[in-house]
Amino acid sequence: MAKPLLLFAAAAVALTSTPPATAAAADDAGLTTFKLYFHDIVGGTSPTAIRIAQAASSNSSSTFFGAVVAIDDPLTTGPTRAAGTEVGRAQGTYTFADQKTFGLLMVMNFVFTAGDHNGSSLAIMGRNEVLDDVREMAIVGGSGKFRMAKGFVQAHTIDSGATSGETVVQYTVSVKA
Repeated sequence: MAKPLLLFAAAAVALTSTPPATAAAADDAGLTTFKLYFHDIVGGTSPTAIRIAQAASSNSSSTFFGAVVAIDDPLTTGPTRAAGTEVGRAQGTYTFADQKTFGLLMVMNFVFTAGDHNGSSLAIMGRNEVLDDVREMAIVGGSGKFRMAKGFVQAHTIDSGATSGETVVQYTVSVKA
């Protein structure tokens, strides 16, 4: 009698266990992925990024450590504002938070004002080491169709803005709501 009971228990465990590959696939279920372009404009007559605070030593720091910038940056569907449609704004702050490299603390909302996600927002927070090719930050919440969102964004700089004063960053958004 012990053998059939043991076989039954083994079969029950096998049927209720999720193999690692299936668990990873289940984790991606319901994941929405799309790309946006972030335009951080620090110069000209209509800047969208303005330094609002700094430490006494920020300007003499090689990494601008201690400076805080408020942003209201356009989010578009293409890498140039002329070629893409504006679908929202990146609103929040970034702080130069590293004394050795350009490491920013990003605290921002992607506020969607047009397109598929109109009326919704995503809350994003994390470290952005701008000299790295690809940086990852967490999606920590959202509103509208992104209520209770979780996920991540990956940032990749398209144009550093060194000559134009407009930094363009491609954001790949991976979100589950």
